[in-house]
Amino acid sequence: MVEGFRQTGWFRFPFDPVLADWVSHALPAARAAVDDPKHGEWHDCEGTWFIGVDALENDSDGRVNDSPALAGQAMDFIRQHLGAQELHKAQVSVIYPGYPRPRRNEGEAAFRYRARRDAAHVDGLRPSGPERRRRVEEPHAWIFGIPLTVASADAAPLVLWEGSHHPLGRAFADTFAAHPLEAHATLDITDIYQATRREVFESCPRIELPARPGEAYLLHRHLLHGVAPWAETATADPDGRMIAYFRPEFPEGLARWLQSD
Repeated sequence: MVEGFRQTGWFRFPFDPVLADWVSHALPAARAAVDDPKHGEWHDCEGTWFIGVDALENDSDGRVNDSPALAGQAMDFIRQHLGAQELHKAQVSVIYPGYPRPRRNEGEAAFRYRARRDAAHVDGLRPSGPERRRRVEEPHAWIFGIPLTVASADAAPLVLWEGSHHPLGRAFADTFAAHPLEAHATLDITDIYQATRREVFESCPRIELPARPGEAYLLHRHLLHGVAPWAETATADPDGRMIAYFRPEFPEGLARWLQSD
């Protein structure tokens, strides 16, 4: 399992009753987050996406609504092989019928990319400014997705490019190695990121990764991933296709993020 994760950059964990119990506590809190006016800014793409960053009211061990701490086979794997990290408030990402539609202030080219390339990205590289330049703002340790609702396989599933963490990780490491340490915090990596991403589209298989409550998936921090469009035939719970994402950051910061493991 460990070697498979290192090679492919992802793993889907089978149904786990421990995790399913956690979901039963988390779902009401996630629903409340979607309806909370303080999270109104996270409703975007003309009502087809609730972005929900840091929207789940969990503690640093993943407890929410009197639930036990986040546990089960997936968390055991993460702690044993990737290292325990203090958990932040989870993202509650919800997709609704009709996705994708343009985000607020999203240009035509960016929307085309969202629709044609599943908004493929590496987490932690936020576009900024009119030219959408990128630097590493959030050195995530790993990405752990937990479905909260039942949805069909074509209801905007997570999409990933298998093995893409290898070329992207090498490109990041080589780029930072060519610059002095004092420049790393503000280093613009847009060009190498976009060039390597184009190579990934040509060389790495695109995989859609639906899952149901009680299952979960783990992604390498450098893995290119996104969200597929909501198909005309898709079905889901009234809450939409809802997933809780944990993406804790390395306390060691960028230097640890650049390592290849």
